[in-house]
Amino acid sequence: MSGDRRPVGRRDGWIVAAAIGAMAAVVVVVRPTTWTPTADPVARFLVAVTVVLLVCQLLGAVADRMGQPRVLGEVLGGIALGPSVLGQVWPGAQDWIFTPAVATAIGMAAQLGLAVFIFLLGCELRTDTDGHRPAAIGSIVAGGAGLPFVAGLALAVVVGDLWSGTASPTATVFFIGLALSVTAVPVLARILVDLGLEHTRAGTLALASAAAGDGVAWLGLAVILAVSGAEGSLRQVAVAAVVAAGFVLVTVYGVRPLLARLVRRPGASRDGAPVPLLVAVMLGFAAVSQLAGLHVVVGAFLFGAVMPRDAGLAGRLNDHLRGFAIAVLMPLFFVAVGLSTNIGLVATSPAHVVVLVVTLVVAVGTKLAGAGLGARVAGLDRRDALRVGVLMNCRGVTELVVALIGHRLGLINEFGLTVLVLTALLTTLGTAPVVLRLDRSRTAPAATAATAAPVPGGSERGDT
Repeated sequence: MSGDRRPVGRRDGWIVAAAIGAMAAVVVVVRPTTWTPTADPVARFLVAVTVVLLVCQLLGAVADRMGQPRVLGEVLGGIALGPSVLGQVWPGAQDWIFTPAVATAIGMAAQLGLAVFIFLLGCELRTDTDGHRPAAIGSIVAGGAGLPFVAGLALAVVVGDLWSGTASPTATVFFIGLALSVTAVPVLARILVDLGLEHTRAGTLALASAAAGDGVAWLGLAVILAVSGAEGSLRQVAVAAVVAAGFVLVTVYGVRPLLARLVRRPGASRDGAPVPLLVAVMLGFAAVSQLAGLHVVVGAFLFGAVMPRDAGLAGRLNDHLRGFAIAVLMPLFFVAVGLSTNIGLVATSPAHVVVLVVTLVVAVGTKLAGAGLGARVAGLDRRDALRVGVLMNCRGVTELVVALIGHRLGLINEFGLTVLVLTALLTTLGTAPVVLRLDRSRTAPAATAATAAPVPGGSERGDT
């Protein structure tokens, strides 16, 4: 009866998952003697996906309990299933679950999830300044992205031989600079909400600057990918750069008007163009960007960025796509990253340890100094400028995406991927605790002063 129904909670989900796991164990134990692990590739793939989702959900819940973004635990889950943890503790299990065929299938599904995720990210790219002066955002982007980019170039020139791949050394140098300059907008937005900073001046400026900086970074990545695929003369490199620039211009001045007509065409339904049609066109556009020598994420991001800014359309896209993409497809991407990452490589040489430490110092220090100085120029006080610098250090999923692209295309080797993955994890892990520490140190003296000398009708709140 309806009166006996109760909402299904997270505990119920784990009970169901445990029951399914027990059933699977029984099937394996009593399986027919003719059955072999590789006899049914579909079953093998589904088993791998089941393991991935359960592990990522479990560690995501643990991260949530610890006050960290849930996605951080999911990323750790993906890494734990790779050679860094499972491959060390139980290599036979890793080989059994992630056969070459399964790994290939997961990689394909991960690319689909990545395309949808980046498309939504492009759709959410803010074209307004939310009341802030464009000059203020420009100064934070110039410092918070420009300084790490330049420092990354210098770092790549000094130690690039240890993590460079098979691509052009020049492309590798620029790629490393770009990888250190990004900020993860979705994770930063979640941290701001969790900390109650989404409406403060420092929070809104950091988010707007991160979005603007990442928009520039994706365009820069398009050029780097085009140039990295052009081997030979300077003329070929120039042609590749022109192709990338042409792709962007065609998207802005050709695809954007067509999308506006599609969404707002006469006779369209009240809700405009159907979501499946837009997704199909987006995936085709992403495929074109791949064939043009770029990457699917470039096409997906550009397509999302030029989508008409219609609140109803953006809401429908989120309702239809975000849940499945975030909960199912993105964990597969995290496992694709984890299968290519081997944290043990850092300990194989003292030079590797030094490179990791130096990379972290450069990444954090330049982001903190550059974004903080830009915020001071924008008119923020010293403490809020420091807060902006800390928030802009949240690299999260964005750097993972950039790092995996670079590894797949030979711009960095496995050690380089590992360094960038650890940089993304550690900078994201430290963002919320450091901001909380800054807030506590700010409110403690204020509370003491208020107790000693209360001011009628006064307010200790410094953010509006």
